[in-house]
Amino acid sequence: MSCISDIGLGGLTLIEWVRRFPSETRLAGSRRIWVAAICAILTASGVSASAADDKTIYSLANPTPDRLLREMTTDRPDITEVPFTVDAGRVQVETTAFGYARSRPDADGAVTGGYELMGSNIRIGLTHDLEATIIVAPYARQRTVGPGVGAVASGSGAVVLRAKWNIWGNDTFGKSGSTAFAVLPYVSLPTETHNGVSPEALDGGLQTFFAADLGGNFSFGMNTGVHSVKNLDAIGRHMETTASATLGYAWTEKFSTYGEVAARTGLRDGMGDVGLLGGGMAYRITKDVQLDCGVNFGVTPASPRYSPFVGLSARF
Repeated sequence: MSCISDIGLGGLTLIEWVRRFPSETRLAGSRRIWVAAICAILTASGVSASAADDKTIYSLANPTPDRLLREMTTDRPDITEVPFTVDAGRVQVETTAFGYARSRPDADGAVTGGYELMGSNIRIGLTHDLEATIIVAPYARQRTVGPGVGAVASGSGAVVLRAKWNIWGNDTFGKSGSTAFAVLPYVSLPTETHNGVSPEALDGGLQTFFAADLGGNFSFGMNTGVHSVKNLDAIGRHMETTASATLGYAWTEKFSTYGEVAARTGLRDGMGDVGLLGGGMAYRITKDVQLDCGVNFGVTPASPRYSPFVGLSARF
């Protein structure tokens, strides 16, 4: 890697900095003498291009500078999340501004419809490859109607605490054939118990995230997970599993679409497993702001019939 092309001084590359010297300060009119001298000084002092761009030195207390930020990637709009972390010292907020879901009729013919407002995934970069995440669900409301049934539930949902660790690919992803992988343990905490929206007990689990660049503007993502869930009608807990896969296509640098399949198995609600087919789009307004929308369709009796949503993501 060239010393000339890769060391930045005040936002300028070394060669740009030298070119801005007044002509009367150039020795014998030669820029090459200045370049050679400065490179020699930097080398002697132990400064190198790779050291100048070493992102592992940054942390929550020492944020990654703008010039070294990765391209913004989000865990939405698809269910399948990315294996990439937020750069150290940066915060990214990904919000479902509005989401709606309507169920299929249950065994008694009752149908539930509901919406959520401003559910957010707050991602905080701790180190080069580790982030902490807090998911909050400030407000949701659902209404169940059916033969002899009429009930309304509303309030806040669970608070989910997570930690994503990128094993590989944070800064090497982007070329055809490149891959990335991360693991994420989490714990879900109830907020308003017995409100019909928040879970009644603490749950937790472990998820894995994988991504591959397929070339030709196509990308592939896959998630798997195991989840420990408290039994609702009995003492003890049971395990549930999740899996999803998404295929994305970038039409331009700002606009992309995706199609997805997702499933959750092992549920003990009498309705069976959840299976979803979904799709959506995302538009990058700036390098730090993204709008998105999408819809999921249920393909099993336990799944919502349909669930559209719109969202916004911003990096700070």
